[in-house]
Amino acid sequence: MKSYRIALIPGDGIGRDMTAAAWSVLQKAAKAHGFAFEATEFPWSCAFYKETGAMMPADGIETLRSFDAILLGAVGWPAEVPDSVSLHGLLLPIRKSFVQYANIRPHRLLAGVEGPLKATAFDILCIRENTEGEYSGAGGRIHQGTADEVAVETSIFTRKGVERILRFAFEQARSRRGKLASVTKSNAQKYSMVFWDDVTRQLSAEYPDVEVTSYHIDAMAARMVMAPETLDVVVASNLFGDILTDLGAAIQGGLGFAASANINPERNAPSMFEPVHGSAPDIAHLGIANPIATVWSGAMMLDHLGEKDAANAVMTAIEAVTANGIGTVPGRDRTDTITAALLAAL
Repeated sequence: MKSYRIALIPGDGIGRDMTAAAWSVLQKAAKAHGFAFEATEFPWSCAFYKETGAMMPADGIETLRSFDAILLGAVGWPAEVPDSVSLHGLLLPIRKSFVQYANIRPHRLLAGVEGPLKATAFDILCIRENTEGEYSGAGGRIHQGTADEVAVETSIFTRKGVERILRFAFEQARSRRGKLASVTKSNAQKYSMVFWDDVTRQLSAEYPDVEVTSYHIDAMAARMVMAPETLDVVVASNLFGDILTDLGAAIQGGLGFAASANINPERNAPSMFEPVHGSAPDIAHLGIANPIATVWSGAMMLDHLGEKDAANAVMTAIEAVTANGIGTVPGRDRTDTITAALLAAL
């Protein structure tokens, strides 16, 4: 029997319950489709930081390197640990060290879910550059706490980084409906974003079968609300992609349905799968968080591992559950109720 080594990082808050729920669904799907998982759980989190002074051990990256994939719950507890510490101490180092440069986030309405828009027949795949750009971490602060304080944050865009994420997006568009929307703010950011637009135009000649349109970020935000059905694949920089995909989560019914994958397309290091939502400390003890986003992320992991039948089975189960009205309204159904329904649907 084929077996996959999976690193589980439940994280903080609702991340722990969401990971447990998703893992039970994934294990059942694996059993039904003739493969197995070998899971190792790591306690790396804000609680781990408070105990040790680090979000993960010094050898954390090397520890993860041997796994086939990583399933992450949610990390963060801002009342205890600043978000800048938790993000730069765990999530971003994993993405950068394993060259997970393609962040993939699907946005569509599941059966039975009512979104806030009039439009319902949209299916958007957002591709976000995941390792450089505005989240490069280049910069600093001097004269802190004085009237002369200066803060500098430098965005870094390399030809290699921009070209590879655009090629990835072109390939995704080619495999879907043949439409690509590239998002920048080149009217205001005349160096990095004009550079992105230039590379987009250059690559478009290699993909004559893909219809390419360039949008400014503000226009794209409006289009996702007013005409989401006109969009297919959307590609954007790290910051713009981050913001747009929270908007995408909103129009698909909320963060409880928002899945994501941090992909290393070359497959020379593990990829990581996580829900878009945070750790939600305010509801972590209530047992009402929706596990569907984490389960959907798990389905994306199955697909990445090549277990497409199992991935399809999990997605079919999700849609069967939401079509019956379970898990469609935030806070109405308990986590264990939704999980039991997903298991039964499988």
